[in-house]
Amino acid sequence: MSDYGYIKRQLELDELLADRSCFLFGPRQTGKSTFIRNQLSEKPSLVINLLEQSVYFEYSRNPGRLNEIINGLKLKNALIVIDEIQRIPEILNDVHLQIEEKGNRFLLTGSSARKLKRIGTNLLGGRARTRNLHPFSAIEIPDFSLEEATYRGTLPFIIQSKFPDEDLSAYVGRYLQEEIAAEGVSRNIPAFSRFLEVAACCNTQILNYSALASDTGMSRQTVTNYFQILKDTLIGFELTPLTKTIKRKAIETSKFYLFDMGIVRFLRKLPRISKANNDFGTFFEHFIFLELNAWRDYHSPRSELNFWRSLRGDYEVDFIINNVAIEVKSTTNVQKKHLSGLIALQEEKICQKYVVISHDSQTRYLEKENIWIFPWQEFIRELWAPQSKLWNN
Repeated sequence: MSDYGYIKRQLELDELLADRSCFLFGPRQTGKSTFIRNQLSEKPSLVINLLEQSVYFEYSRNPGRLNEIINGLKLKNALIVIDEIQRIPEILNDVHLQIEEKGNRFLLTGSSARKLKRIGTNLLGGRARTRNLHPFSAIEIPDFSLEEATYRGTLPFIIQSKFPDEDLSAYVGRYLQEEIAAEGVSRNIPAFSRFLEVAACCNTQILNYSALASDTGMSRQTVTNYFQILKDTLIGFELTPLTKTIKRKAIETSKFYLFDMGIVRFLRKLPRISKANNDFGTFFEHFIFLELNAWRDYHSPRSELNFWRSLRGDYEVDFIINNVAIEVKSTTNVQKKHLSGLIALQEEKICQKYVVISHDSQTRYLEKENIWIFPWQEFIRELWAPQSKLWNN
């Protein structure tokens, strides 16, 4: 397996940090520290890593230490990095003061905003932008293989691992159980571990908290709280439905996606996912969701990402973003029978472009239906292109 070295990320922070502070959130081991070290043009004047126990104890005993150190260094209009800010949210009081009085800018990283929200922190009242760092996108990985991505996922530490299942097991055990359970909603590790397997089986599916509570023997409130932990730590995402259709009443219940395909495969105890596998279609949909979600966070954070399904369930469109409706099909030959959801949504006159992503060999345009058919490789290239034609007619 090739040694990729540092892989450049699609997220650009330099412009954001030129005139304002920024929160950078992302699950553990998505590469936040490596990203800052290798890709940030401006060298930070001060780096504080609260994941280091000695540093954590120093600042937890005296949160005002930040002001003392910055003032001692006589920093003004400087860039300061604080890793894992959620470990001591009280530091944000001094961060706020330094922004206001000294013009210092902060890059504040964290794996969760849950503690910050829980204690009423307002994330600096708009004085800092927020971005999320995801596992690698397909466009970032040299010689990207969809089959490998469905097997091992795209977390930085796993893409070249010789023992992916062993490393995924360690990650799930250490981070997705202990770290998240430490968020404070539950310290019942075995129960949370069982829940993670249930969440993986819910991947790409409509959420039904009552049914899940019945299936797991947990209370509905516990199941709801556990899903909220996954969302707060960016390990899970809720895809909300588009409900403003008129001709066909739409479902109002969200779908759920975990943050990485390898994690889903591991938690579901599945072997390699091939095109002949019954699960391939859902993994392919998951893959496209992850690409769209990362693109939105990096390049269009104000964009809404939704799906649409008629109340009767006879019509569905997988994704809608920036007035583009997207249907995902794992077939190698898209036919008219695959277009029913897009054609039904066209009647609502909500979207400007209609797209099918498939395993077809060539891009096609069906003029009569006004629908584009993209091979997934071409769609990914077009999605991440600087001047993408996806958003232009």
